[in-house]
Amino acid sequence: QVQLVESGGGWVQAGGSLRLSCAASGGTFSSYAMGWFRQAPGKEREFVAAIRWTGAYEYYADSVKGRFTISRDNAKNTVLLQMNSLKPEDTAVYYCAANSRGLGPPLSRRSYDYWGQGTQVTVSS
Repeated sequence: QVQLVESGGGWVQAGGSLRLSCAASGGTFSSYAMGWFRQAPGKEREFVAAIRWTGAYEYYADSVKGRFTISRDNAKNTVLLQMNSLKPEDTAVYYCAANSRGLGPPLSRRSYDYWGQGTQVTVSS
């Protein structure tokens, strides 16, 4: 059973930065594609960023492209999301997700079979 634990969320003013971390355990992390999603109040969970198991390919939502960077450290079973130039519309609960089967498009929630509990990010104007 794969467990994912996010950390690094918090409150920041617009224009600031945060770095989210997701620690994985209980599985073969280095073979999983990993993703970050977010959910704002009253909205559906949406794709933010994803990275292939090799780290060679990264994917980003248009709304965060150029501001957010996803990376992974397979030796530490960790995936990071560096968030710069934060905007109030980035406020949401951020979730880490693992695709252990390697199937499906990286931007789709349905491709991911393990999820963390989420970490709150609040950006004030």
